[in-house]
Amino acid sequence: MNTNLNLLIGLAMGLNLIALGSSRLPSLIRAVSLQGMVLGVMPLLIEGVADWRLILVVVATVVGKGFVIPALLRRAMRAANIERELDPLIGFVPSLLLGAGGTIVAVAFASVLPLLPEHAGLLLVPGALASVLTGFILLIGRVKAISQVCGYLILENGIYLFGLLLIRSTPLLVEAGVLLDVTVGVFVIGIIVDRIQRAFDSLDTRKLTILRE
Repeated sequence: MNTNLNLLIGLAMGLNLIALGSSRLPSLIRAVSLQGMVLGVMPLLIEGVADWRLILVVVATVVGKGFVIPALLRRAMRAANIERELDPLIGFVPSLLLGAGGTIVAVAFASVLPLLPEHAGLLLVPGALASVLTGFILLIGRVKAISQVCGYLILENGIYLFGLLLIRSTPLLVEAGVLLDVTVGVFVIGIIVDRIQRAFDSLDTRKLTILRE
């Protein structure tokens, strides 16, 4: 089980680097979508027993993060008629180097933490830390609102990975609540993105600095 789970976490960490190094918004959205689906099936590997409530949360997570939210982002991208992040605050190569360096530091830091024996051989903590860092880099270093929404989603994926450490002691209702919060958050962000597009004919968030009372 640990091997399969670590492979999935490793794939999620690799998708972080793809997201950081990609200038094309469709590629960024695909990376976020695939990462959401990969994380969605992890509770089944951790629990082992397919309880109906667990299956319900897994299906909701995979459908929500893997299909519904990415579809909304693609729709916003088409409506705004943008395909690329052309002028990021943090360049793509520096972002990729920061993400790779942060991933190495996360793995080293997790190795010295006093984890429970069942978590010691897993990449849950490094994967969570790396995803949170990746989300922050995208939120801070990108100027297109859609890219920043993707950063928010990857940041939440990191928090989701942290939550998997406590899946045996935390009710699944909490995980469902987190998924609901993310869905509501993305809808709210979608409304904001639409308002930015209507007001400024652009999704470049730097144009918000021209607002005055």
